[in-house]
This record gives sequence, C-alpha cells and structure tokens, in this order.
Amino acid sequence: MNTNAQHTSGHVVIGVDTHKHVHVAAVMDTIGGILATLTIPTDTGGFRQLLDWATSFGSVLAFGIEGTGSYGATLASFLRRAGHKVVEAGRPDRRLRRMNGKSDTLDAENAARAVLAGFATATPKSADGEAEMIRQLKIVHDQAVEQRTAAMVTMKAMLVHAPDPLRNETAGKTQIALARHLAGLRPRQLDAPEDALRHALRTLAKRWQYLDTEARDLTKMIADLVHRAAPQLLEPFGIGVDTAAEILVVVGDNPERIKSEAALAKLAGIAPVPTGSGMTSGRHRINHGGHRQLNAAIYRTVIVRVRFPPEQCS
Repeated sequence: MNTNAQHTSGHVVIGVDTHKHVHVAAVMDTIGGILATLTIPTDTGGFRQLLDWATSFGSVLAFGIEGTGSYGATLASFLRRAGHKVVEAGRPDRRLRRMNGKSDTLDAENAARAVLAGFATATPKSADGEAEMIRQLKIVHDQAVEQRTAAMVTMKAMLVHAPDPLRNETAGKTQIALARHLAGLRPRQLDAPEDALRHALRTLAKRWQYLDTEARDLTKMIADLVHRAAPQLLEPFGIGVDTAAEILVVVGDNPERIKSEAALAKLAGIAPVPTGSGMTSGRHRINHGGHRQLNAAIYRTVIVRVRFPPEQCS
C-alpha cells in the first residue's frame, strides 16, 4: 500500500481542505513527506473513512483543518470526540499560492505542512456548550436588530412624503409609539398614492413590531445563557450582557485554549504590534487584526468606565 514505507517514521499529520459537500485530506509523514490524498463526503460515514485511512499510515500527531468554524466544524468535533488533536490550519500562504497555484489537494497538503512546521497551532473552539448556544442566538438577534433599524429608517423616510395631518400626528413620537400609531392605520382603498403610502407604512410598522418582539425575546435568552455560563463576567463595572456574550462567543466553550492575557489581547486586536526597523526600536502600531466585534465590545466598556470616577469603577 505504501511503497515508501522504508523512508517513513510512522508519525503523520493530516491536512484537510474543507468544503460544503466534500473534504480533501492529505497525509504527511514527519520524514517521508506527502504520502497520499483522499476525498470524502461530509457525513459521518466519510469522517469514519478519513479516520481509518489516516490511522493506517501510523500514529496521527494532529489533524490540521481549514475552516473549523464553518465547513470543518462537524469534522473537527468528530475527530475531537475520537481523541485526536485538532488544529486550525488557517488560510494558505498567499505567496505559496501564487507560486504553486491552487487546488483542493494543494490546500490540504499546505495545511499538513503548516501543522508539521509549527505554523498552525491554534486550538479551535469546541462548540459544544453555552458559548456556542449564545453564538447561534446572537446571529439571529443581530440580524433582527439590523432589520428592525432598517424598517424604522424606511418608515421615517416615507413619512417625509406623507400628508400634513399624518406627519403632524407622528411628529416627536418615540420609535415604539410611532410604530404603534402607524400599525393602527386603516387604509380601506387603493385609489391614490396616499392610500398606497398608508398601506406601506402600516406594513413597515407591523414588521418593526414583530422584529422588536423577536429581538427582545432573543436578548432575554442570551442574558439567561450568559448568567448561566459566566456570571462573573458581569461583575466588573461597565460590562453588560452584550459585551459578556461577545467575550464568551470569541473565547468559546474551551477557554483553556487561550493561554494568557496577552493571547486574549492579540485575539481581540488590542495588543500593539512592534514596528521597529533599522535604527529604530521600541516602536509599535495599532493592531488592525483580531476579532473586530470583541474589539468594539471592549472599546465600549472602556468608554463607559472613563466617564465615571475610578473609585466607582473598582
């Protein structure tokens, strides 16, 4: 099966390029290089086939998987439950891609090389507890809030062209009061633009009310999960449910994968990046990488804390 057995160590790493319907894997021996590749379907049967195939080459040191937070999440969970080490392989190096081209097989081989060379070391999130539940609810919550805002903006824009009586009735109202008033419109005919406008405003108002109820319900569910998963996050001054939820989503259900405060700072994009060169040293610049939502949540917390005296924030 393996014609290069005499030149192999029996210790291998597996690189996997993930897709929606198929995954492509490459096995790399620590001294023998790339030994073989395999394409599997993205179901439990395919995952078992990959595992049996990988272990047939020797002792598997680690699986390097691209996209452990998307297409590779199910495979990563399966391999973790089977007792194997899983590493986030990340995106292929652009310079190598320009030089060597791109294919699923090459991406799988590059993932294996990144793990063996020590470039890929990040432990993916386990996605099996409250943090994953919060993440899923936040996706829907954030979309509901975005669409609710869009509905209100559209309502106010359309009111600019409304008749004077309707504009006077809605002037100065809060968003909730405005939506309630417009949802109570009773247009009975469709003979003129004013009639169509009333139908449109009524529809938008009902949509806003539905999205508002949906967002509030999801907010309560997220708050319950945050209190259940990490109530201590809410104790420091300036950290609310939204910020705590964002922290939990980024850290995941296996926080031990983040080894230090410095690692968390880098993950959040708040660790300065050194820029010393030549005759200069000790210079740094702002880190423009990291998780932008977590970065924004920490920024909001800092802004809240600087508005109050230090003794109140302690």
